[in-house]
Parts: sequence; structure tokens; C-alpha cells
Amino acid sequence: MLDRFILGEVNRICPEAPVPVVLVGSEYVSPGGAANIANNIKALGAKVLVSGIIGDDKNGVMLLDEFRKKKITHEGVFVDKLRPTTLKTRVMAQHQHIVRFDKEEIFDINKTIALKILDYVSKAISDIDAIVAIVIGDYGKGVITKDFLKEIIRIAKRSKKIICVEPNENHFRYYSGITVLTSNRRKASIASRIKIVDNNSLERAGRILLKRTGCKAILITLGKDGMCLFERSGEVTYIPTISQEVFDVSGAGDTVVSAFTLALSCGANMREAAYISNYAASVVVGKIGISVATKNELLKKIMRS
Repeated sequence: MLDRFILGEVNRICPEAPVPVVLVGSEYVSPGGAANIANNIKALGAKVLVSGIIGDDKNGVMLLDEFRKKKITHEGVFVDKLRPTTLKTRVMAQHQHIVRFDKEEIFDINKTIALKILDYVSKAISDIDAIVAIVIGDYGKGVITKDFLKEIIRIAKRSKKIICVEPNENHFRYYSGITVLTSNRRKASIASRIKIVDNNSLERAGRILLKRTGCKAILITLGKDGMCLFERSGEVTYIPTISQEVFDVSGAGDTVVSAFTLALSCGANMREAAYISNYAASVVVGKIGISVATKNELLKKIMRS
């Protein structure tokens, strides 16, 4: 996806309707969705390859240009001429979201492009020994289907790679066999069919999702209440939020799965990876717009805590 930000100020209400008038000051674009996951991993100092689809349009061209600027390997990005590049435009004033509007078309990826992505992923894993993990960003836009995901997991498990998923709440039944799943409270509630309102309901939901997916761990983010890590061993770890003035939570889930996966890839255990991802998330929520935590920012945050 491509994220577009329009920044300005509000000094009056529109005379034609009770809505704010935004005086635009600046605009910029940044990688969104799975591209934001790749951007986060790159910012933390790792090598990353990104794969997915874009449309045959100017927004797709702009996204590819962002990859080049950030030196993100993108040979696995393919053009789907049947749909536009997903574009999310956020209008912000005085550090507050005013409105977001999306331009996209949602339907399952066609088999030809799916095979191209599968072929790319399979060859990348085989050709580059340094690849130790696959992160799947499932935003429910049509790329991640049941059959497609089953094959991706098969390829990754055959090569003994870590598999981490940023899930879609309607696809939890697809994730059997992955290593780790990271989810926010809302998605976990929907997937487990348990309304998470306290620690008791949270732990019931976490255990249900662990059993359903068969993964080694599930990390549920809880906003101001921090995080909770559920491990297959039965251990439950509550991780308090890091004291931080929050400006924008957009994209924080992408940062969590990125930092968590990278930490595991470097030899951290589940609990250590969860704490590291918590620090990384505290960095990005202190910034405006979709942003990343750099390696230096993460180290400074950890040292100061």
C-alpha cells in the first residue's frame, strides 16, 4: 500500500457544513501495509526483501520509488493491472487525524500473480542463506488466501524459517503451522469470539488462539495497557507500556511484528523479543504519521528505561 499524508491547520469551520477547514501546509507519501513492515525491518538495520502486488498506476510507481530510496529489495513486487495500488490518505491538523479516505479494490489475487510470488519467495529462500524469517502482513486485501498461505507456510517450514504473521481477524484459521502471531486486542477478540475486557478474558482468548493456530507464541498488544505474550509452554507474560507521549498509533502493529521477528532472527527468546518490540512501538507512537523506529532510536529508548 501507499500511505499519503496531508498536513495542515484548522482555524475555522466550513460555512457550508459543520466540518473543519484544513489549510494544507505540506504533503508526503510513505510505504504502507506490508511495505511498511519492510521499511521497519530495514530501519532496524536488517536486510529485507519485499513481495506483493501493486497496480499499474502512478501510486504504484511512487511506491517503487520509495523502495529504491530506502534501498529495499523489491524484485518480488508484481503489477496487477486489474486493480489500483491501495492508497490510504490521511488528513491531519494540529497533530490530530481529521479524516482518512481509502482508494482500493478488494478481491482475491489471480492465480498467475500468486504463482509468481510463490516462485519468487521459494527462490529467495533457496538462494539467500541469510534469510531466516518470513513476515506475512495480512491486511485482507486479497493477496493472502487460504491456498496461497498454505503454500507459503509449506515453503518456509521446509526451509526451517521463522514465520511471523500480522493477522487479519477473519483469517486466523489459515495460520496453522506458523511460529508467531502478533495481534491487537480488537482482532484477538473477534478471532477468539471472546470480548477482552480484563486479564481473565484476555488469557482465555490467548489460550484459544494458541490452540487454534498451533503456533509457538501469540503476542497481543493492548494499547495503553501494554502487551501480553502467550507461549506454547503455558507461560503468560504481561509487558507494561513504556511511558511515552502518544501522537499517533498508526502503523504501530507493523513495527511490533517487525521488531519481534527481527529479534527472534537474531537469537532472542520469545520474551526478549516481545520486550524489544514493545520498546520499538513506544518509539513510533511518539511520532506523527506512519513512521519507523531506527536502530539508534531503539537502543536509546532501551538505555533510558
